[in-house]
Amino acid sequence: MSRSVVLGQHPRCERCRYAERWCICDGFQAIDCPLEVDVLIHHREYWRPTSTGRLINRVIPASRSHVFRHDLPLNRVAIVQPDRTLWILHPLGEPLPAGGPPPGLQVLLLDGSWREAARMMHGVERWGRLVSLPMSGPSRYLLRDQQGAGMYSTAESLLFLLAALGLMDQHAQLRLQFELHVYAGLRARGEKAAAEKFLADSPVREAFPVLLEKLNERRPR
Repeated sequence: MSRSVVLGQHPRCERCRYAERWCICDGFQAIDCPLEVDVLIHHREYWRPTSTGRLINRVIPASRSHVFRHDLPLNRVAIVQPDRTLWILHPLGEPLPAGGPPPGLQVLLLDGSWREAARMMHGVERWGRLVSLPMSGPSRYLLRDQQGAGMYSTAESLLFLLAALGLMDQHAQLRLQFELHVYAGLRARGEKAAAEKFLADSPVREAFPVLLEKLNERRPR
């Protein structure tokens, strides 16, 4: 029987939020991103170790996090930076504008379930430009059941944006951190076969051989 530490009362790492057995902080690599990145995260999502919005805030130190609650009004002044062009990423937005990013671009990502993200979108849509991204292929976010084709995690949305804007170094760095996050989540659930299948198509194996060896060490029961 596979073993999972997700449901047990195990101490968690303060940074990656995984149980210490599956801590991936040895693979942490900070990303210097030229975009101003803000994450509006639903208060329920904030405490989920699988949240990719919190992953973005960890690996892009200059990014900012804002917690959304139904019972508290959103503070536009605290989120929207003056003299910047705000893009709010959402599938209902207009296509990605041609011609590259405008100077002083700020990107707002909505992190929560699809229903939660829809509610957050209605609260911020007048603050800037709703933008949808050219996204294709299956989601690599195997820690949640995506609710239909073309639906992706928050980190994957940022990955698509980085690629569309030609920021390929930052795309490669974020992909590594995202896929390491997914791999560790699968292992923490005891889904070893799924984790190994995921790893077969991932750059994580080549990038973090020592960390993977450590994660795969047999531990006493």
